[in-house]
Amino acid sequence: MDKEVAVVQRKLEAELKNFQDSYREYTKLAQTQQQLDGQYFENKSILEELQMLKPTNTVYKLYGPVLVKQDLEESKQNVGKRIEYISKELKRCAENINQLEQKQDKHRANLQKLQQQYQSQKAMAK
Repeated sequence: MDKEVAVVQRKLEAELKNFQDSYREYTKLAQTQQQLDGQYFENKSILEELQMLKPTNTVYKLYGPVLVKQDLEESKQNVGKRIEYISKELKRCAENINQLEQKQDKHRANLQKLQQQYQSQKAMAK
């Protein structure tokens, strides 16, 4: 009977570790998503500002410590491509978060089941 309790205890510990690993991964993805959100909105506002400019306006891009003159249309295209890339990354990140949430739900259910098993076997062993 003690062997059964020990086996369930090991399973419980392994499942808890899997849940914790999954949670750490979830936390990292949530941070990444926050960063991407910030970059997305920053680039959206830059594009809005670029849209207000006239073709005769001069646009400069910062390269390290130097400002370099850049074509307005090129600037709009670059920012548009950046927004597109960030949008794809946000979508990918959201899908991964969703998968991890489902994974965590399974771990929670397994943990609950194993805990009940452990407690009942421990009670029977007494």
